[in-house]
Amino acid sequence: MERTQVLIAGAGPVGAVAAYVLAKAGIDVVLVEAANAIPQDMRASTIHPPTLQMLEDWGLLPELEAQGLRAPVYQYRNRRSGGVLSFDMGELADISAHPYRLQCEQFKIVATATDQPELAGRTRFGQRIIWFEQDADGVTATCETAHGTATYRADFLLGADGANSLVRKLIGVPFDGFTYPEKFLTLSTDYPVEQHFPGLANVSYVADAEEWYVLLRVPGLWRLLVPADPEKSDEELLSDAKKNEVFGGLLGIDASAIQTHHRTIYRVHQRVVSRYDHGRVLLMGDAAHLNNPLGGFGMNSGLHDAWNLTDKLKRVILGGEAYAPLFEQYDRQRRTIMHEFVQAQTIQNKADMLDADQRQAKFEEVLADPVKRRNHLLRQSMYDSRAREAEIG
Repeated sequence: MERTQVLIAGAGPVGAVAAYVLAKAGIDVVLVEAANAIPQDMRASTIHPPTLQMLEDWGLLPELEAQGLRAPVYQYRNRRSGGVLSFDMGELADISAHPYRLQCEQFKIVATATDQPELAGRTRFGQRIIWFEQDADGVTATCETAHGTATYRADFLLGADGANSLVRKLIGVPFDGFTYPEKFLTLSTDYPVEQHFPGLANVSYVADAEEWYVLLRVPGLWRLLVPADPEKSDEELLSDAKKNEVFGGLLGIDASAIQTHHRTIYRVHQRVVSRYDHGRVLLMGDAAHLNNPLGGFGMNSGLHDAWNLTDKLKRVILGGEAYAPLFEQYDRQRRTIMHEFVQAQTIQNKADMLDADQRQAKFEEVLADPVKRRNHLLRQSMYDSRAREAEIG
């Protein structure tokens, strides 16, 4: 049995960053991940300004800036009318050292965090938690490995093991919410999409009741997100025929020659656990909350969980404070933000994609009014949610 102070399940961006932050503070950490390596996929890629400040404070931002693409402007486009409304986060330069989104795929965050010397020998790929129990003094957990099992004894267990979290399921905590009826399809390509849309921003939300889509640029690639028919099989949706249909409709060309680097189909949920803290076991990231990707709040919210929780763990482990009141505060702060802001805003963002004309009229008014425009920027950049969290005792 291996002894550690904190055992973290899940080496996604949330678990990996939390492990690094704790290890950097001198806390003994083990990070276990079911996969055998970091998946090189196209999941979350948007990092908002407050999160960039966190990454800077943690010492990770310079490496991520070198691997990402700054996107200060994001656009709302009307597919039918061709209307374009541009919002510039540069207007927040008076309160932000990073008034832009950084487009940087989540696997780069994981690699950057786990490559830090503080985590040397502390990340265990190919290990999946299959059981745990806790008592007054700690948590004992068993991981399935390629060669059998590994057992850990920790003071605290953090479940950052994603949407299908086994830690959450073993706790038995309700994960209330709903699943959208349609599937979501993500395609990435190095084709120069920008040549077909003059003035195209690196982040664009294109509304239409039938054919809405999101275009996000990362270094070397465009990432396209579209809704997909839930009645069609994943094989059909990932086919060349579907790829040609999507890009052909988007660009108005024969798309058979366009090459893709990733094709992913997934279901989208809006769910929040009924409680984040369970004695010495805590949930964070997608293990605790899920939302649609419109607005780029999912990964950022998880990293905000890590910011909140690692601070409290340092106060407990290094400062000797009682853990129960601090963990109850973590639950109260982060679950409130998830309900009041992230869930509400992402649901609204999804609804806006279906009514292009109404959305355009709404945002024309916002764009023309300096006060409304700033309030919109503060909300979409997540500064509002950070301010609200600070108010919650």
